[in-house]
Amino acid sequence: MNKINIKINGMDLQVEPGTRIIEAAKQLHIDIPHLCYHPDQRIKALCRVCSVEVVGSSKMSAACSTQVWDGMEIYTNTEKVYRTQKGILEMILANHNQDCLACDRNGNCELQALAERFGIRQQGLARTVDPVDSEDENPCLIRDASKCIKCGRCEKVCRDVQGVSALTAAGRSEDFSFTTAYHKPLEQTDCVLCGQCAAYCPVGAISIKDDTEAFLTLLRDPVKKVAVQLAPAVRVGLGEAFGFEAGEAVTGKIVAALKYLGADAVFDTVFAADVTIMEEGHELLTRIKAGGTLPMITSCCPGWINYAEKHYGDLLGHVSTTKSPQQIFGALAKSYYCHSRQWQPQTLATVSIMPCVTKKYEAARPEMEKGGIRDVDLVLTTQELARVIKRAGLDFSQLPDLPFDQPLGKGSGAGVIFGASGGVMEAALRSVYALAEKRELEQLDFTEVRGWQGIKETTLELKGMRLRAAVVHGLANAKAIMEQIQAGTCRYAFIEVMACPGGCIGGSGQPRTAAREYKTSRQQTLYALDQQNPIRKAHENPEVELVYKKFLGAPLGELSHELLHTAYAARGAKSSKTDI
Repeated sequence: MNKINIKINGMDLQVEPGTRIIEAAKQLHIDIPHLCYHPDQRIKALCRVCSVEVVGSSKMSAACSTQVWDGMEIYTNTEKVYRTQKGILEMILANHNQDCLACDRNGNCELQALAERFGIRQQGLARTVDPVDSEDENPCLIRDASKCIKCGRCEKVCRDVQGVSALTAAGRSEDFSFTTAYHKPLEQTDCVLCGQCAAYCPVGAISIKDDTEAFLTLLRDPVKKVAVQLAPAVRVGLGEAFGFEAGEAVTGKIVAALKYLGADAVFDTVFAADVTIMEEGHELLTRIKAGGTLPMITSCCPGWINYAEKHYGDLLGHVSTTKSPQQIFGALAKSYYCHSRQWQPQTLATVSIMPCVTKKYEAARPEMEKGGIRDVDLVLTTQELARVIKRAGLDFSQLPDLPFDQPLGKGSGAGVIFGASGGVMEAALRSVYALAEKRELEQLDFTEVRGWQGIKETTLELKGMRLRAAVVHGLANAKAIMEQIQAGTCRYAFIEVMACPGGCIGGSGQPRTAAREYKTSRQQTLYALDQQNPIRKAHENPEVELVYKKFLGAPLGELSHELLHTAYAARGAKSSKTDI
């Protein structure tokens, strides 16, 4: 299709038909102010901060929703535009809790940044904010309606991407808001605590519960030993908070920072990911051989587990019983590692650094403990770790690169790519093939399950059969797969599900960014780290072989079942119609 000619601020530009004004302006490096607009979401046109002038129109036009036409002339820098945009911002601020110092988003708030851009130092309009209690009954998220600017981003991601609709529009006129049904706490709704609402919120109306002080308290405890585990996606996300290029791996500097802060040992969750593959791979092969429940669905993502428990309680038999890498690490640290150091498990505190806010909920689940000893004592997100490092005054970019501690610090390339959608599947298939065929795959890369397509699939020839596998990210896509299972039409034997778009690299605990390119860069770095690793298969990790030889015995053995497996139960679930 031929491009069309337009003008923005007197500058000629050719764009594709259907392009919106806000997107066209970006091509001229013009950032039109906005709040409700997000490049990953459908257009809402609620806030009108992006109002611009279009020649020939008597009304201001919303740049986010107005498509250009041939010959269109647009002005984004007139006095009328400036006054309109500033006036809208002042009205939003008049209805906004401006206690910025106490806000999680202070210094990283889109409304605050726009106020600075427009030179708004004092509130010119009468304040209309009513005091609203914060909700913090769950271990992950805090909602504060007094900070909500009614942009609708949270509702859109919850409905369109996750298919949950725990948040919805309510009321009219001055009573209009985005809230839960009947204003219930999140835990009493269909919410799965994935935190994508917090990731998309431009202000502090939905934020991640901060556990940094609890972490610092643990580090100061003279009795406790503190062992920290680092998830794959964190190493390619944290650097962005300190000015590194998007997706740049800063693994060694994170280890150094944690040691400087006082951690006794820093381990790699990738080791536990390799153990996960050993357990999950054997579980899949056992189900296939014994005629067990298929398809088997991965259990690494706690947001997905919450979704399955709440929405598909009678299909939980399809979910792998293998714990997530976070919990497997905690269980082995409190048993195998403590035994090797002759420590009592009670003296060791295990702390996770995760890209995912739902990991806080997972760690707190009642079944994730043995004899009163929790697998994981505390979870910090990537954002929280950045906050702790800055608080300590560490010059992160100048820190040395330190190695992980052993024996729980050696991981394969297969474990590294757990952080990207499709990574768990790739890692599993590499080992499942070797375990079943007693020989190695010639081609380790399953590129067809990488990228941003919502549902991806691959096949593997295994013991004379064709194993069909699917990779799903975003819970709305998971819903489509679960409906196939309900209907008896699902053709897959093995399914990976990740709640967050892109997998863990797009977790709600990662540094906030509106750009998918950042998340793509994180994915690409993980794949590069896999390629560079001399060990690219979980079953070839010598430390994993050692833990089975010296401690666990065999995958799916008695001790493995006791420490590394669990069960899930329906809770407030929507019953499905078909038993499998």
